[in-house]
Amino acid sequence: MYATVPLTVGVSDVVRYFGRLGPMTELAARRTTGDLLASIGLPSGDAHDLPASVRRFDDGAHYRVEIPSVEGPRCVEAVLSEATRLAVPVTRLSQGSGVTLLTDADITAMVDMCGSAGVELSLFARPCAGWHTSAMARSPAGAVLAPATRGQDQLAAVVDEIRRAADLGVRSVLVSDVGVLSVFGRLRASGALPAEMQAKVSVMLPAANPASASVLVSLGADTLNLPTDLTLAQIASIRAVVPVPLDIYIEAPDNLGGFVRHYELPRIVEVAAPVYVKFGLRNSPDVYPSGTHLDATTVALSRERVRRARLGLDLLDRSGSTAVCSGVRAPGLALVAR
Repeated sequence: MYATVPLTVGVSDVVRYFGRLGPMTELAARRTTGDLLASIGLPSGDAHDLPASVRRFDDGAHYRVEIPSVEGPRCVEAVLSEATRLAVPVTRLSQGSGVTLLTDADITAMVDMCGSAGVELSLFARPCAGWHTSAMARSPAGAVLAPATRGQDQLAAVVDEIRRAADLGVRSVLVSDVGVLSVFGRLRASGALPAEMQAKVSVMLPAANPASASVLVSLGADTLNLPTDLTLAQIASIRAVVPVPLDIYIEAPDNLGGFVRHYELPRIVEVAAPVYVKFGLRNSPDVYPSGTHLDATTVALSRERVRRARLGLDLLDRSGSTAVCSGVRAPGLALVAR
């Protein structure tokens, strides 16, 4: 039966009245939302004081360098060659077109080159709604569905591609669907996937706040790619909650905002460590899904991304930063198995 309260009472009387009936005590009524969030392990707000992160990679480093959109063997060769020429300590290469669009020979060649160089290779686990017959994924309001895995048949296809990548020696996959991430975590825990295999959450599965980031980590995420437009304070609030490395675009492609945040690199490294600093490329074409017909373009873009990384690291040096960068074969990298 619902309780009734006389209409002539004041607010304090209401608080005391309901305090007798249940958990709504006067003390609880005075607690702020920030207090409540803090009581469950979340920040009360964004970290506007920009605290320096005390977390580090396993080797004690603050940051690592990632080159994204390395779409095939010729791109891998170009990145590794340019990284040597420009003395850029690249530790991870990631690909966006997906395992599906690489032959076994392509993947084997990429695995062999990355294995020799001691760098991580991460391939995208697709398909997704945006590459299927989804009308919603192509609509202005429904584009948010595009990175999601659509239906159980598609989920099975994604898992099959993850298994294929693992069989060929790849130990890191990009995931853009929360269900796929959950399945990945459970299959790894059961031994169906290699124990050392890592899930790299794609920028297309947005971890835009500490609570979302925490959920993704609980499902098996090993690194989190943050949305490209988060402020330093928002990044710092996520870092305060999750222990895994963060992946942050220092330069983002146009279809992800086109931000060129090189000048913020010293502060990003300071507040987000351990962090993979990613150098995408503004004013460049969207090449997904890629293939050999775009080799000249993707190779040229890959080389320029390494040059952009050199520019970013030079700026970091000039800033006076003492942050340490990992080298090749660093502990914790999802190195290929050959």
